[in-house]
Amino acid sequence: MEREYDAVLYGATGFTGGLTAEYLAANAGKTRWALAGRDRAKLEAVRERLGTDVPLLHADSEDPDSLEEMARSSRAVISTVGPYLRYGEPLVEACALHGTDYLDLTGEPAFVDLMYVRHHHRALESGARLVHACGFDSIPHDLGVFYTVQHLPEGVPLRVEGFVSANGSASGGTVESAKGVIFDPLTGLRAARARSRMEHLPEDRRARIARNPLPHTRLRGGFAVPLPTIDPQIVVRSARALERYGPDFTYGHFLALTRNGGLAGDGGLLEMLRQQPGEGPSAEKRAKNWFRVRFHGEGGGRMVNTEVAGGDPGYTETAKMLAESALCLLHDDLPETAGQVTTAQAMGQALVDRLQRAGITFRVL
Repeated sequence: MEREYDAVLYGATGFTGGLTAEYLAANAGKTRWALAGRDRAKLEAVRERLGTDVPLLHADSEDPDSLEEMARSSRAVISTVGPYLRYGEPLVEACALHGTDYLDLTGEPAFVDLMYVRHHHRALESGARLVHACGFDSIPHDLGVFYTVQHLPEGVPLRVEGFVSANGSASGGTVESAKGVIFDPLTGLRAARARSRMEHLPEDRRARIARNPLPHTRLRGGFAVPLPTIDPQIVVRSARALERYGPDFTYGHFLALTRNGGLAGDGGLLEMLRQQPGEGPSAEKRAKNWFRVRFHGEGGGRMVNTEVAGGDPGYTETAKMLAESALCLLHDDLPETAGQVTTAQAMGQALVDRLQRAGITFRVL
């Protein structure tokens, strides 16, 4: 179906949304894209900063008609408006209904599970691809495991462990989302149970999160603790969807620590807790930030160590990952998928290639 726009960025007046808009302005090429939000004056200020004549659309999470109009007019909608559990569902519903691809930055497990329960089957019918967690949650981990698995034997049980190190801070919106996860655990538990009742798992293969709090892999110069983020859930869903992960796949997700008990990298915890939605660090500060996720994979008598690395994880690289995910869905030759899908499932190697060209490193150590 021909639509007026290829992509609409919803939430460009926020800090990460603004960075995503800047990235699209510099890299979208001939893609027909627009900015959307509820405050026309703020959208115009973003457009003026970009120095490009990008169209502006009115859209408001409290105005379902405006969200439906946005979804009908575009092939894909990119959302940076969180916390998603509070604001996100009406847009997911509109995209699932109208066959519009949807991408976001959520790290909220309850939101992802609820969107599966409520809108996955409608998206299957319409052909919409609902792709959550397209930023630091969870692309380096999801695609890092995907990349690691390609270097291990096929058709055998595989175990992969990921170790996260970073210097940077999370956005104010991410902090608000994290508070919801921490202070309302029952919502997440109920959503996970509802999903498990309706989700059909492969009968001939198994994929699971490692339950051992200690990794099998020994770290040089440090140790690791479990990292209870959404990332391992996303990885395991990719493993269930893709036969290349083998008949029996296990993933462990850990935070790398130094011997003195500090982060392997300054996580900027106090600064992170001070961030408010819409705020973020200066370009100079972001330029000093970095992330590194190292993976140890084994199976079929072979072992491999890999790494995914880049710059500022919470803002600059997250905006890059989100924008490149949208461009990948729009322009690349991809496997046919629909419904709620992961980045590895929907885009896989095509997105790895895009991110490598954009300066994010995927390598075998």
